[in-house]
Amino acid sequence: MSDVKREELLEALKTIKHPKTGNNIVDQGIVQGLVVREGAVGFALNIDPSEVEEMEKLRQSCDRLLLQISGISKVTSVLTAERDGTDEPAPKGFGEKRAFGGHGTPPPQEGPGGIPGVKHVIAVASGKGGVGKSTTSINLALAFSKLGLKAGIFDLDIYGPSIPRLMGLPDARPESLGDGKITPLQNHGLVSMSIGYLMEKDAATIWRGPMVMGAIQQMLRDVKWDLFGSIDVLVLDLPPGTGDAQLTMVQNIKLDGAVIVSTPQDLALIDARKAITMFDKTNTRVLGIIENMSYFICPHCGERSDIFSHGGAHLTADEKGMDFLGAIPLDMDIRKTADDGNPIVVSQESSPLTKAYIEIADKILAKL
Repeated sequence: MSDVKREELLEALKTIKHPKTGNNIVDQGIVQGLVVREGAVGFALNIDPSEVEEMEKLRQSCDRLLLQISGISKVTSVLTAERDGTDEPAPKGFGEKRAFGGHGTPPPQEGPGGIPGVKHVIAVASGKGGVGKSTTSINLALAFSKLGLKAGIFDLDIYGPSIPRLMGLPDARPESLGDGKITPLQNHGLVSMSIGYLMEKDAATIWRGPMVMGAIQQMLRDVKWDLFGSIDVLVLDLPPGTGDAQLTMVQNIKLDGAVIVSTPQDLALIDARKAITMFDKTNTRVLGIIENMSYFICPHCGERSDIFSHGGAHLTADEKGMDFLGAIPLDMDIRKTADDGNPIVVSQESSPLTKAYIEIADKILAKL
């Protein structure tokens, strides 16, 4: 295991000077988001859009320098550019490059494309945090596996990645395949990727929007999703809201549809409707709504309590003219198995809760 420290890498990068100012790139604030984990380094260079060509050469110099350090086996660097808020247009040609992570790679010219080795892609969104979207995502992906499909899950939540823990792989990391590609991680028969596999444990991702967008684009390009065989369904676990990650997704990934997860109460449904509106505006098909934490059954007396109200997601589905996919109760077994990295669909195969997830997955599969 590599014991290279972040400070050592920063000291090395200080030997590289900006081609115009002559200042070292660390003290000038160009190097951002540098992380190192078991020999894998990642960072961004925040540049002026007018300097993209020379800074691309500088980026390559940084990579070569860091790869010379003992214990470093992989370096992933990207360029990002932040506008100053004026109305001045970007330099000619800059708009043809990705805002972040592109290495000069042009975006798709005819709309978003598919992911190599993946047949179907569905997004799971909530609009609001705290509704159990990631737990729903992982159990849906595992339910697809139970239906005989090869499934995967892609964690797009850069600020709060949950998939490593839910997969039971909190300390795992990808390996380099030597051709610019990295391996996805696999457990429970499920293939996965998350920024959480690439970051130091408990590290905060303090990144601006362009860096988030670039990280997603880079994982899409660099991960060999079909390493363990062609994937039938890839589930995208989206972060809350309708921001940079969602925009990057719809611009770069050809989606077969989106699933909305919400709890029944009005406050959550307000944001769920915003997520539906976002998908409508980006011409993405919404496959239906799941009501999570729909009700609670007391394990001692058997009495039912509608803690977050009940039926609101079903009413919203009717209002929006879309399918209601099913209801998942608020249950301690779902929470405990998720925390243990052994989600209920694989750890309690005969549970009625597992059956509920599989029935929802079956409905989605029929639409695909």
